[in-house]
Amino acid sequence: MFKHILVPTDGSELSEHVIPKAVALAKSMSAKLTGITVSEPFHVFAANPAMVTDTEDVYRAHCEKRAAQYLDRIKKAAEAVGVAFTGLHVFAAQPYMTIISTASAQGCDLICMASHGRRGVSALVLGSETVKVLTHSKVPVLVWR
Repeated sequence: MFKHILVPTDGSELSEHVIPKAVALAKSMSAKLTGITVSEPFHVFAANPAMVTDTEDVYRAHCEKRAAQYLDRIKKAAEAVGVAFTGLHVFAAQPYMTIISTASAQGCDLICMASHGRRGVSALVLGSETVKVLTHSKVPVLVWR
């Protein structure tokens, strides 16, 4: 049914929880996987303390290192069961838009993501990239909690 699955990760425990499930789904459908992690671009004036103390080059190097670690987890899980994998690291201010545009550009026919499962006011106030992807994506989204 699905031939190319996009798996966004931010390295959190929650997004790590999706990896074995997405890999198993891809294996069962003979689909390939693309993993993506999105880092916020460097800003001189920022709330993120790392951006205030780092130069842009140091900040980018730290982001690249973290992204490689996050994507390597998906790569290892995919390789272990013979699923084709490609990893992408993108710098963008709005991760949900990058996830959606990457799914389209890469020809993905499914996005697999995690959700905290917040409800009520906390869901409205905190929001999430998953909710934004669900709201705006034309590609089907499978959400695990």
